[in-house]
Amino acid sequence: MAVFEITKRKNGEFQFNLKAGNGQIILTSEGYTTIAACKNGVESVMKNATDENRFELKETESGKFRFNLKATNGQVIGSSENYESKAARDNGVASVMKNAPIATIKEDLE
Repeated sequence: MAVFEITKRKNGEFQFNLKAGNGQIILTSEGYTTIAACKNGVESVMKNATDENRFELKETESGKFRFNLKATNGQVIGSSENYESKAARDNGVASVMKNAPIATIKEDLE
């Protein structure tokens, strides 16, 4: 089962990772100053992930591929890892679209 895992960074900020059913991280958030703001970010991902137009597909200068998920206001709400191919990146997008709307939320704040 997919899960949004909320964690606390060493600098005190909160972030979330969206993990697919196999435990692989498929989307990572920015840092948030409060847990409430982080949870709002999770809700935004759940809402926006079903719209493929919200995904910004990118190619890095080193020839890798990645994507950002953006909210309706254009703000980036999650980013992917770097992928070796466009096909792998596109599979990552499909995984976020499939998993985000049904993922549970888990807090790991230790």
